[in-house]
Amino acid sequence: MKPGRYSEEQIVRILNEGGSGIKVSDLCRKYGMSDATYYNWKAKYGGMGISDVKRLKHLEAENRRLKQIVADLTLDNQALKEIAAKNF
Repeated sequence: MKPGRYSEEQIVRILNEGGSGIKVSDLCRKYGMSDATYYNWKAKYGGMGISDVKRLKHLEAENRRLKQIVADLTLDNQALKEIAAKNF
């Protein structure tokens, strides 16, 4: 996946700036992004603080790691079942 131009912390700051009364079109022009990007960010990060975003990032990393562990264990389990089936 292509790395983003802005970090999650920067996105939250931009959204907070937009919530303070600045027009979306002015904000998008200032940061060089489209209106659609702003609204996609708002849907994902709206109402979050910087600490919430850091926690979300940590939880996503942990979830990714746990999914990898489950996939590895499933593969090992299937391999052992195939070996056990051939021996009997």
